[in-house]
Amino acid sequence: MDRSDVTASAQTAQGPTPDEVPLDAPLKGLRVALFSGNYNYVRDGANQALNRLVGYLQRQGAQVHVYAPKVRKPAFPSMGKLVGLPSLPVPGRAEYRIPMMLGSRAKADLKAFQPNVVHVSSPDFAAHRAVSWARGRKLPVLASVHTRFDTYPRYYNMAWIEPLLTALLRRFYRRCDALVAPSESMAQVLREERMNYDISLWSRGVDRTIFGPQRRDLEWRRGLGLADDEVVIGFLGRLVMEKGLDVFSDTIDELVRRGVRHRVMVVGEGPARAWLEARLPNAVFTGFQGGKDLGRAVAAMDVLFNPSVTETFGNVTLEAMACAVPVVAAAATGSQSLVDDGVSGRLIAPGALNQFAAALRAYVEDPALRGAHGAAGERRSLDFSWDAINQAVADTYLRLIRQKNALVRR
Repeated sequence: MDRSDVTASAQTAQGPTPDEVPLDAPLKGLRVALFSGNYNYVRDGANQALNRLVGYLQRQGAQVHVYAPKVRKPAFPSMGKLVGLPSLPVPGRAEYRIPMMLGSRAKADLKAFQPNVVHVSSPDFAAHRAVSWARGRKLPVLASVHTRFDTYPRYYNMAWIEPLLTALLRRFYRRCDALVAPSESMAQVLREERMNYDISLWSRGVDRTIFGPQRRDLEWRRGLGLADDEVVIGFLGRLVMEKGLDVFSDTIDELVRRGVRHRVMVVGEGPARAWLEARLPNAVFTGFQGGKDLGRAVAAMDVLFNPSVTETFGNVTLEAMACAVPVVAAAATGSQSLVDDGVSGRLIAPGALNQFAAALRAYVEDPALRGAHGAAGERRSLDFSWDAINQAVADTYLRLIRQKNALVRR
């Protein structure tokens, strides 16, 4: 990194200028204001990636203040200084909150903190205000894209509103200086939808101390009533309809109609659990699993079935691959950048029940195929190192700061 990039940005923001950048703090002088709709009050892959990023930045000497809704009992401790934003619960999904504005507390903290880059991670009302705040001070803005918000209405019989949502998202993202997306397939979607013209990758990593084939525990499986010779089709994720629970359950019904012997294990929790339990009364529901318990649960699967089209990366797909579990996934953003079709799993057209069923049947009935594709997936998962991935975001911050400073000096 070029020390002058951070120094110039510090002067532009009227903050302290670092005298020197020690080798053990290469990002000293970088001050990031991160805005998030959900930083730690409900656990999901996106906010865990954000917390991991903040932890990495702080270890490298950067300062990070996070502006997000706060609750009395968050799902997990947060990294960085967390400043609360005024928020309201999402109608019908009260576990989530919408940040409505910056608020006096956040504005005072921003004034004192003097960030030299702003990072917005969800296109909510407060993020719009944050972008305006940054543009008024000639600060660069990076937006990270974590989910396909414009696809959500189709799961609630409101698909007609998707074009409007896409237009609103385009307006928001074009006001930012650059975007980062977690997969090349998602980046391509953003380019095709003309969301921005500066789009790079912020991929995801996998913690190999948690996920790996060595985590498979037959005793734990037996405790769930799963015999050693039973082939387990797994679902992993938050139990909400936009994760494709209807396609998952309909495909399982098709396997039953075809006489394919299997068991189903569902790992996760969420408001649609009761619905899915009623649809799949013979499935095993483990509830929420975290840390090494989650690694054990994933390794207990024989194949992961991920029919969702809303993910921009597919953390669950990568975690299964790291555990040498083959994946049957929808050929959608995220999974397309991870799964090599016919080598480490199968990519099926979204919603194609018969094709999903055929792909799952092949894995259920052919242990050699499961083993070969699982091993290929594990090899592919070795490419995803968290530190290298998060450094790519830091490099993007520095590039945007350098570009903005050059414009300011003209």
